[in-house]
Amino acid sequence: MKRALGLMVTVASLVAVASVVGAATAAPAKKQDTSLSGAGSSFVFPLISKWIPALGSAYGYNVSYSPIGSGGGIAAITAKTVDFGATDAPLTKDQFAACKGCVEVPWALSATAMMYNLPGVNCVLRLNGKQLADIYLGNLTKWNDPRIADNNGKCNLPDTKITAVYRSDNSGTTYNFTEYLAAVSPTWKSKLGVGVNAQWPAGLGARGSSGVAGVITKTPGAIGYADVAYALKNKIRFASVLNASGRYATPGLRGINAAAATLPARITSEDGALSIVNPPKGNPLAYPISTFTYVVVSSGSSKAAELRKMVYWAVTQGQKFGPALLFQPLPKQVQAFAYKQIKRI
Repeated sequence: MKRALGLMVTVASLVAVASVVGAATAAPAKKQDTSLSGAGSSFVFPLISKWIPALGSAYGYNVSYSPIGSGGGIAAITAKTVDFGATDAPLTKDQFAACKGCVEVPWALSATAMMYNLPGVNCVLRLNGKQLADIYLGNLTKWNDPRIADNNGKCNLPDTKITAVYRSDNSGTTYNFTEYLAAVSPTWKSKLGVGVNAQWPAGLGARGSSGVAGVITKTPGAIGYADVAYALKNKIRFASVLNASGRYATPGLRGINAAAATLPARITSEDGALSIVNPPKGNPLAYPISTFTYVVVSSGSSKAAELRKMVYWAVTQGQKFGPALLFQPLPKQVQAFAYKQIKRI
């Protein structure tokens, strides 16, 4: 029930791909050389949207991408209905087997923000991992509970019911959040584990980041999660979260970079997956719910040469588009690892 929790792909995901591919399309290319289609993560969609016209200008590629969620992206590349999939949840062994020769490459780095709606509370809310786990387990139900008030001394927290909001669809953002909860809460790890979905004990489900944000903005006392770029774009407040160094950190570029700085100097992942949730003590700026997001490509594709070029561009020149969208450029050792993965395509 750990990593594989909720990782089932559905026929509905495949149908969704066919209906919505093309949600983002490249600017007119210099010439009609190659068309590349992709689908998956909504988390990385803002960055891909910037990449698309640049790829059109640089290589004459017509790129289309549909942000249907990580689960849909994995389903689509497995069925070979798209040329590449994007996911924030690394593939499981079973998914690699089903994908038959797929290669997973880390190509972006950002963080999941804990958004909240507490009218009249003007300070930045502080939360730790145990509190977040207890909120989503249904064990913390009031914002003025002493367990929360104790680390928010300057905040006058209201006697408001806590409404935990979660993604009802298969989501890589959910994977990042549940991976964090499992890392900081033995209870969460044993009862629910890690996955793109969960048997949520409490709260309200909503589809997509837009659905989660919609519930939060309409519900005083609500808390939920989404990529930090989405939270900022929609002007939704988010909490600072306690890290292993005992400091409350925020999901800005410095916090994301500090989390990634805890990776070893040489990456040796066998399948391409990297984890930086709840990084160890030693970097006080590290934001503990940071994540890489991945592109998944079939090594047997007839467009392998073009896909190699596209992914290489993304992990090199494409990184300059990230900071404005709260995507931290990939660390050098992650880029070096990505190059090795790209050679396998």
